[in-house]
Amino acid sequence: MRIFFILVFLLSLMATNVFASSNVRLDKIEIRQYGLFPAKDSPFIDEGRMQILMRDLQEKVSLLPKNAYWSADNELIAEKPGRTLDRETFEVLFRSAYYDGNIEYINVPTIPVYPRVDRSLLEEIQAKELGSYITYYKKNNKERSENIALAASAIDSSVIFPGESFSFNNIVGERTAERGYKRAPVIVKGELAEDIGGGICQVSSTLFNAVDLKGIQIVERYAHSRRVPYVPEGRDATVSWWGPDFVFKNKYNQPLLIRAHANNGRMVVRILSSDSVGPFTGES
Repeated sequence: MRIFFILVFLLSLMATNVFASSNVRLDKIEIRQYGLFPAKDSPFIDEGRMQILMRDLQEKVSLLPKNAYWSADNELIAEKPGRTLDRETFEVLFRSAYYDGNIEYINVPTIPVYPRVDRSLLEEIQAKELGSYITYYKKNNKERSENIALAASAIDSSVIFPGESFSFNNIVGERTAERGYKRAPVIVKGELAEDIGGGICQVSSTLFNAVDLKGIQIVERYAHSRRVPYVPEGRDATVSWWGPDFVFKNKYNQPLLIRAHANNGRMVVRILSSDSVGPFTGES
């Protein structure tokens, strides 16, 4: 009787779109296969197998949310919600269908997953510029220029909430040919060489100089083994996927927004926040 009332309640929720059904469907014959015993009409559900089923369905129906961001032509693109398996609702529907001979199938239910960064937040935290920095590069070096532009695009629109840290390597990801990075000059143990992703350190160094502010804690930074031409001596931040990272922490009371772009030999990073930005009073 209790299951009957729960099912009625869930059906009423479905009618009001409180949760959504995916396009994944389980028919009665498949549902009945999750009995505890091989017998056709087993009175018990194999709970372990049902948990495995839910794990597989989670992977099948899940869709990651997408944060709002600025496009290459500076248009603000709205966020897109994702979805995940509504496990609680699924269990009730599954058990009802297993025991109720009148239920021929169930649609796998999902619930929305909302992104952390929406359009309104990006609009709010671009009100005040806290810092900025510009470096220059030779635009006729096509491979290096493309690497710089690709890494700049990766960090653009990044939002760092109060108390959170930003890792350059985590955000930019591995620099590989499959992801569009080219072979270009890099410094390896004090010597110039060529490797995939050459030029990336100019992006991390420009970022370091932009975020070197009173309200930002530099957590991890390493200098090159020889001087680089695009920033003053001692103002660089070398990075490598299998080595050094550049990490900083937001000590302000408001989220920080990174705007970054590289074009025509000019690498620009701006650090923005809301008008009410001030000292962070939470845990360090």
